Formats: sequence, structure tokens, C-alpha cells
Amino acid sequence: MMTATGSTPTPSYAGTKRRLKLWFIVIALFLGWASYTFISQLERQGQSELKLAETKQMIDTANTQINDLKQEVAKLNDKEYIGQLATKEQGMVKKGEQQIQVIED
Repeated sequence: MMTATGSTPTPSYAGTKRRLKLWFIVIALFLGWASYTFISQLERQGQSELKLAETKQMIDTANTQINDLKQEVAKLNDKEYIGQLATKEQGMVKKGEQQIQVIED
């Protein structure tokens, strides 16, 4: 209600204004907290994605090594390949063959 002069607000209007300011402060604090939480979660997500990419690369490297080793095992079951390795790495030759050695000056 207004007084006879009409220049001073009633006490109920002042209380409403105070409650509105308090409400806006609470909302601003909540939005600040929510923004901080959102940004920190985005940062953690980025770090997790980097770790995931590194781990996937390590898995791919390990799978490549496994496949190479499986091929090597398959080759080692072949007698002809074993003979080539014996000749190349150990200098062994079959009966009746002669090994040729190149001597550089």
C-alpha cells in the first residue's frame, strides 16, 4: 500500500525485492557451480579419450606382433624354411653341397 504522499513503498514490496535479490544470488551461485562442474568433466573426458587412444594403439601394436609371431611359428613348421635358416644363419649345408664364402678386400 502507498502512503498519502505516494513516494515510499510499502514494507511488503521491500521484502519481495530482498527475496528476489537473494533468489538471483542463489541461482547465480548454482549456475557458477554447474558451469565449473561441466568444464571440469569436459577436461576429464578429453584426458580419458587420450588414454583410450593410446591404449587402442598399444593393443593394435600387440596384435600386429602376435600375428607376426604366429606367421613365424607357421614358417618354423616348414622343413624347407628351417633348412634356409640353417644355411643362412649357421652356415650349415646339406651333404654334397659346398658353401661359398665371399671375402672382401
